[in-house]
Amino acid sequence: MIGFLKHLLPPPPDEQVLGETIYLRPPRIKDWRVWAELRGISRDFLAPWEPTWPSDALSRAAYRRRLRHYIESWRKQTGYTFFIFRRSDDTLLGGIGLTNIRRGINQSGTLGYWIGKPYARQGIMTEALRCVLSFAFGNLDLHRVEAACLPANAASRGLLEKCGFRQEGYATEYLKINGVWSDHALFAKLREDAVSAARKPGAVKDAVKDMEDARGGVARAANWHPKRRRLSADSGGAGRQPGVGSEEA
Repeated sequence: MIGFLKHLLPPPPDEQVLGETIYLRPPRIKDWRVWAELRGISRDFLAPWEPTWPSDALSRAAYRRRLRHYIESWRKQTGYTFFIFRRSDDTLLGGIGLTNIRRGINQSGTLGYWIGKPYARQGIMTEALRCVLSFAFGNLDLHRVEAACLPANAASRGLLEKCGFRQEGYATEYLKINGVWSDHALFAKLREDAVSAARKPGAVKDAVKDMEDARGGVARAANWHPKRRRLSADSGGAGRQPGVGSEEA
């Protein structure tokens, strides 16, 4: 019995981030089968934009290793990985998260995301990314969120630009993607970007929403605090690796 207990995973965090049509929550052990099924049917769609999949990529053992890493990152406050679910029926749609959280004089993190092939180009990742940005700026109090995408990944580039990221540079052979060291376009969004955009004459509604999210104001996502066990869906007003996944703008 003692030997068995040593192999039990610690419980994952119990927080959620609520959007208008989706919600984000940390992965759980019970998610393995639906995660493996979704990743499996999306393999050809995702593989060109991701690191090489190991031979046991979809196995229960591989998922448990991932989960252990995710939980440890949450515990150390160095990374926050979420699965994306549809609110109407709890269907798993993809994943998104922040990794490589740096504090001190940096106060930044790296964005990563993926969407299942059946759910691409439906606006799901746009909503998920806005939820994560609210979580990052309003709850983690980060100053900067960074992302990288392959130059050929027009959908991922469009997603980042739509959500207010700006390209800052270009890195040669930055990451090994699908077995090849690949160049990447480097993007970032600052907490102040949303505030500045919303102050311009004729600023679009999304920019105002981003500003409110970053201030922890009305917005549909995060009222999170490390000591709380759940995120509020509504705070009194209206309402997850670099970004190399196959996403929709």
